[in-house]
Amino acid sequence: MTVWQSPVGWLDVRAGSNGIHSITLSSEKPMDATDHSLSDQCVAQLREYFVGERTAFDVPLAPVGTPFRMEVWRAAQRIPYGETRTYAELASMIGRPGAARAVGNALKNNPIAILIPCHRIVSADGSIGGYAWGSEKKRILLALERSAH
Repeated sequence: MTVWQSPVGWLDVRAGSNGIHSITLSSEKPMDATDHSLSDQCVAQLREYFVGERTAFDVPLAPVGTPFRMEVWRAAQRIPYGETRTYAELASMIGRPGAARAVGNALKNNPIAILIPCHRIVSADGSIGGYAWGSEKKRILLALERSAH
């Protein structure tokens, strides 16, 4: 695990030998943070992302979820940096055009925020929609990508 103070708050990056397992938002820096080379590599890439020098990540990911969630998360990773899609568009991308709500639920359970860019999914009316870390953090991420794009 590596903990890093990002522009959106403390990020707790957890990795195993097969990839990044989670990136979670923490209210403060935990006292038991230990380093892991893969999580350190992820933090280095996140630093580059937040200063506008990185638009894609290449650390291996190892999320755990149902087959449907995994499908949604893989589809979200195909959304280009600086672009957005609606929940319905993402549902169509996975061949389930009527599953916009289920897609939203899968995104709410995304364990690897930012690297699996669920912040790029917006509501059909153009509003930003929900985000597990809150709407202000989603606005920050979307603005970052728009300004660097």
